[in-house]
Amino acid sequence: MGFLIDTCLLIAIERGRISAADLNVLTRQQPVYLSPVNLAEIRYGLELMADPAKKRKALAFYKRLLRKPLLRITAETGEIFGVLAARLHQAGRGAEFRVQDLWLSSQAVHRNLTLLTANPKDFQDVPGLKMLAVSPLNTEI
Repeated sequence: MGFLIDTCLLIAIERGRISAADLNVLTRQQPVYLSPVNLAEIRYGLELMADPAKKRKALAFYKRLLRKPLLRITAETGEIFGVLAARLHQAGRGAEFRVQDLWLSSQAVHRNLTLLTANPKDFQDVPGLKMLAVSPLNTEI
């Protein structure tokens, strides 16, 4: 049991739109895991930032995340990814445009974790995924 956090919530925490304590109330002290996908998405955003002050702040946040333990993406995760992507494609709900979301979903399904997200519409059609929607103070993430 536990939770896998979507990158949008990590960003909301970093921007002060939700606190880690708020998430603890929802997760009831069960473990909340990070994924290499979170790091990839945040690093991508960092590389595109133009404002030096915002970039420094975001880089400090990113460096703090690097010290946290990450779930591994394994062969089993890859197998689940392939199955989920095919099922979504067969249902006419393609996965090409949301690859990172599908990797997070695959990790959550593989490890029987509940995905915490502020964007439930991005995940609502993923077969077998348990999800908990969280509403940050400001939904502009």
